[in-house]
Amino acid sequence: MHIQLQNTLSGRKEEFKPINSGYVSMYNCGPTVYGRQHLGNLSMFVFTDILRRALEYAGFEVKQVINITDFGHLVSDGDLGEDKMTKGLKAEGLDVNMENMRALARKYADIFLSDIKELNIKTEETKFPYASEYIKEQKKLIEKLEENDFTYKTSDGIYFDTDKFGNYGKLGNINAPSAKATAGQARIVENKEKKNQKDFVLWKFNADLGWDSKWGKGFPGWHIECTAMIFALLGEQIDIHTGGIEHIPIHHNNEIAQAEAASGKIPFSRFWLHREHLQIENEKISKSVGNVLYLSDLKEHKIHPLSFRYWLLTSRYNTPTNFTWEAVEGAQVALEKIVNEYAQMPEVKFSPRSLLGKFEEAISDNLNTPVAVSLLQEAISQPSSAKATAGKEEIDEMNKILGLNIRVLAEQIQEIPDEIKDLQKQRDQARKSEDWKLSDDLRDRIESKGFRVKDFENKTEIYRTLSSMII
Repeated sequence: MHIQLQNTLSGRKEEFKPINSGYVSMYNCGPTVYGRQHLGNLSMFVFTDILRRALEYAGFEVKQVINITDFGHLVSDGDLGEDKMTKGLKAEGLDVNMENMRALARKYADIFLSDIKELNIKTEETKFPYASEYIKEQKKLIEKLEENDFTYKTSDGIYFDTDKFGNYGKLGNINAPSAKATAGQARIVENKEKKNQKDFVLWKFNADLGWDSKWGKGFPGWHIECTAMIFALLGEQIDIHTGGIEHIPIHHNNEIAQAEAASGKIPFSRFWLHREHLQIENEKISKSVGNVLYLSDLKEHKIHPLSFRYWLLTSRYNTPTNFTWEAVEGAQVALEKIVNEYAQMPEVKFSPRSLLGKFEEAISDNLNTPVAVSLLQEAISQPSSAKATAGKEEIDEMNKILGLNIRVLAEQIQEIPDEIKDLQKQRDQARKSEDWKLSDDLRDRIESKGFRVKDFENKTEIYRTLSSMII
């Protein structure tokens, strides 16, 4: 399977080929853990999980790193405002010190890891480094940039001199005359000590928080953290770097500049992939708007995490996605139908009727999950006469990439407790006696306990709903 990916660096779709045959190095911009990650944040990691699964399906070994930012990420990507972890401490009424900052980071990192596991995101072989664990590496990288004459000092820190990096802004071609201005490019407030307002901080001075260094006490900038961890864990050149589109103008262009300025190796990452924004009811996710939703909110609304994953897959990762409760509820109904149909399918081998080839073509086309999901639905809903040639094996292959855990869910929906079995027997008897009122009452009782009742001419099937399986 040859995978085509939309490369932000080149601006076109390209066939993916790794630097080293059979081996893929991939870095995914991870969370800043000053609070819970909202649905928009989590959607990023569903995308990178699909990417990883597709690469593995194609026969590649994937070495994946998702960083945990636990300091140094300022409120503005343009190096303004306070550190987000500091903001998080204040929000929880905690004293601003390194001990509390570490505890806060661990608390929300654990919640993040729990959330992505519920979304069936593969974590077993993924590295999740904390930025604070790589201070030595970050200092060394800054020293290398200093040695290569790419730095200068101001009253508040050590900065990267973008004028000395000849191709700054090449990602997304943000410096082109025709390029549209973004909020990120605007840099918001001018820092008069900067030689160029695009220059960015490498080491931020802070007398109260951080670590000692040759430049003074403080902490590394957010941008240098990622690059240093990549160098340490994946090497000076990698195959794939991902993030949200909001990272293109500043964060990712800064990463490219400092990485290539330090190593001299071009390109720093061969492929750059970016996820588009997730909106909530046609509004950008914002605490000020009050539309921030978390995985816990979905579960309270009786939406299974895998229903949310399924819904995300019905749109392409690089197109804007609009969350509505109606759409996600509809996705849950669709997934529940797939799981129930799967439970009834035979364990048969592939046949000429298999849709797997078309499925692989869709995934190879820049992870075209909407088409892939439609092919899954087609495979699962073939007429009963065809089910002898469309069995679970085909669906299992599709699920290797989609990650919907269909086989496990199918086993769970068929777990009927004795209480429900007894009600079913009573209802069968009521239907046999044509006591329709009692039959309807018993149906209501069964469904109120989180089960669906499906009547046929000669039998009744009962299975659990996805909402009843929420932990």
